[in-house]
Amino acid sequence: MSSTLSASMLLAVPLAPLAGSVLAGIFGTAFGGNKFGRGVSHSLTILGVLLSFVLSALVFQSVVYDGARFDATIYEWMEIGGVKMEIGFLIDSITAMMMCVVTFVSLMVHIYTIGYMAEDEGYNRFFSYISLFTFSMLMLVMSNNLLQLFFGWEAVGLVSYLLIGFYFKKPTATFANMKAFLVNRVGDFGFIIGIGLIYAYTGTFNYSEIFAKLPELQATMLPGTGWLLLTVTGICLFIGAMGKSAQFPLHAWLPDSMEGPTPISALIHAATMVTAGIFMVSRMSPLYELSDTALNFILVIGAITALFMGILGIIQNDIKRVIAYSTLSQLGYMTVALGASAYSVAVFHLMTHAFFKALLFLGAGSVIMGMHHNQDIRWMGGVRKYMPITWITFLLGNLALIGTPFFSGFYSKDAIIEAVHASTLPGAGFAYFAVLAGVFITAFYSFRLYWIVFHGQERYDQNPDAHHDHAHDDHHHGHDAKPHESPWVVTLPLVLLAIPSVVIGAIALMPMLFGDFFNGVIFVDGSKHPAMAELAQAIHGWVPMALHGFSAPPFWLALAGVVVSYVFYMVKPEIPAAIMAFSKKIGLYQVLEGKYGVDWVYENIFARGARAFGTVFWRVGDQALIDGAVVNGSWKVVGKIASVVRWFQSGYIYHYALVMILGVFLLMTYFVWLNK
Repeated sequence: MSSTLSASMLLAVPLAPLAGSVLAGIFGTAFGGNKFGRGVSHSLTILGVLLSFVLSALVFQSVVYDGARFDATIYEWMEIGGVKMEIGFLIDSITAMMMCVVTFVSLMVHIYTIGYMAEDEGYNRFFSYISLFTFSMLMLVMSNNLLQLFFGWEAVGLVSYLLIGFYFKKPTATFANMKAFLVNRVGDFGFIIGIGLIYAYTGTFNYSEIFAKLPELQATMLPGTGWLLLTVTGICLFIGAMGKSAQFPLHAWLPDSMEGPTPISALIHAATMVTAGIFMVSRMSPLYELSDTALNFILVIGAITALFMGILGIIQNDIKRVIAYSTLSQLGYMTVALGASAYSVAVFHLMTHAFFKALLFLGAGSVIMGMHHNQDIRWMGGVRKYMPITWITFLLGNLALIGTPFFSGFYSKDAIIEAVHASTLPGAGFAYFAVLAGVFITAFYSFRLYWIVFHGQERYDQNPDAHHDHAHDDHHHGHDAKPHESPWVVTLPLVLLAIPSVVIGAIALMPMLFGDFFNGVIFVDGSKHPAMAELAQAIHGWVPMALHGFSAPPFWLALAGVVVSYVFYMVKPEIPAAIMAFSKKIGLYQVLEGKYGVDWVYENIFARGARAFGTVFWRVGDQALIDGAVVNGSWKVVGKIASVVRWFQSGYIYHYALVMILGVFLLMTYFVWLNK
């Protein structure tokens, strides 16, 4: 353990955003008497996150360059019957990297929010929420035990509920935040079962102690079943990740999270919450390496998500929803990498994706501001000449997203495709097809968005919703004035996010994938899972990889997606119109618009079924049995008995004297005549 990482320094990382959140949330709102104005609230929260980012960068430097490590209990919360509940930190390379990504993206979002939420009444409340979100995510990634991980896991879920439903007077927002909360609880049920199984068989929540005991459990079966304990545990833990990282079929909440303000979309989708599941599976790599069944399950679920969620992005007209479905697809790519035992590649893509996806969301928000809060891409067009900074940064983010050689997304995405190709798991064939097809689909819907928004005919003055409120309007007002560039507090984060979106892949490729960056952190059984070994033979540096990328299938598929989207939406717009008309005729469009029927199943079968089930229990169990038979029945019985007993309690002395005489007579009769 290195002396350079002190417990007090590490505590300051999550507590600084928490302090800013508490101060702004209490004294900047009506709750504490509105003692802080906007300037004080945003200054306190930004300073808290800035301090957290600086300390995270110092921690990263100590870990990467000095070999520092920290694994210790900070505070022992309680001990019950040998169960130790502790707050502790595990600081290694994956944690240090996540801390930097989370705090940097959060800092950019905080600065951006000054401009984006300038007109909003809930300004101070919003800053308090996003700082609290940052604290929750930091507690999650810094934990050294499953209990603290679960605390952070639930905390980001709680704050996401507050943020998605920030405009709580909008019915769509309250529906969306409830949906996010409930769907995540489904995943968390599986997650907590997995944690329970781990504790039941290892007797500890601490990561290092769990990993030390795993070899003993390799052949252990779950009692009463023919299933391996570690397989069941791994799948249960991954069900939690399916909720948090929005994997099919627990993905339905993520597109609806767009109801929250745009900065939140960037924070949820890029650096926090949705990446929690990917981080957790990577952290638990020693467990997953012992179960091929669990890995194959992860691989197939990731492949389904990468392919089919990307397809839904093609038909979206809300600028934020297109990017939201892009997030779903990219999370599928990360999950596929996890299934192929390429955990380092998954984390690498997590990092590159955080930067360019935050850039795309904030760029979309800048467009929304410039278009006077219109979010429908059908009423945009020609925005490039009005918003040059937003245009160039958005283009850079798009190029990174589709995997253009030399951009950050290329290195991580191509590494995933190669890793899946090298996998020997049964589901690897389908996964390889899914990620390859996903390249074309991603390029198509990304550049469909780009062409429609930034090029072509100007359509902002044709918007039928321009003069009144509309459903997608963050701030509920519209104008038909010309688009305009956003203020510097908005464009500065875009520029700062564009830089890593371009260069971070080339910088981190070799150290993270083939260096000693993840030594002792991520474990791969090379004899059973050869993907990383084959990648090491194929990749010899960022320049050769990029040059080779120009001749590889993913590049040509991405190029085809860009070209087809250009032809469809810039040259021959009648082609997509005809395709849409035909797809509506055969019902395909309705299937895609209904998200493959997943929402319908949830709302009409699970939700209504649960309500019907609950109604039966309420009417039969609660009203009829408990209230009717037990509660009301008991007092009625007591009342009947009392009505009979009261005849014997008349209050007249002569009645009692008569009863006494009769009693004496009966006793004498028994003892004198009958008991001879």
